[in-house]
Amino acid sequence: MSRDRFIAGGLFALGLAALGGFALSQSAVAQDVIDGPGPNLMIEVAGSTTGTIVIDLASDVAPNHVAQITALAQEGAYDGVVFHRVIDGFMAQTGDVEFGKTGGDLSGAGMGGSSKPDLAAEFSSMTFDRGVVGMARSMDPNSANSQFFIMFGAAPHLDGQYTVVGRVISGMEVVDAIKKGDQAANGAVDAPDYMASVTVAE
Repeated sequence: MSRDRFIAGGLFALGLAALGGFALSQSAVAQDVIDGPGPNLMIEVAGSTTGTIVIDLASDVAPNHVAQITALAQEGAYDGVVFHRVIDGFMAQTGDVEFGKTGGDLSGAGMGGSSKPDLAAEFSSMTFDRGVVGMARSMDPNSANSQFFIMFGAAPHLDGQYTVVGRVISGMEVVDAIKKGDQAANGAVDAPDYMASVTVAE
């Protein structure tokens, strides 16, 4: 698989320019995710920082994406996958089970997916606020596969453009501490932190 899966360049650039102008918000729809049916994704982070991130997956908002994430976690596919792209104030991206395993050649991290098929978009009215988790994709809206990103701050320009799959309900301080990348290199991280283990709690 050779397509780069990322938050599309134009939207990304707009986001960096606009971040300072948007206050964090929490919509009623976003609250539904916090109180939603789960399941929860439990991420044990290792590297320069350690701790547990708990994500309440929005199975009622993006059922197909949540099913794929859950299956990959249950297979152990996410274990050892790095946070390959981390941009201070914007987001931390991970989930490349094909090219993003720690200890290996990470030169292709961000360009892979998994052995599972790409997913049709499940866009919703969920807003990209702090702690919201979205699926990375290429320019094709129907190309999300295994990679996902966690928001450090609000990015309204992403709303309706990427599938929201959940929200961090515990461990946001761990997310904030994930090693940041070089903004001049599109957030690429040298010796990145990684997901030591990823499990699912119903």
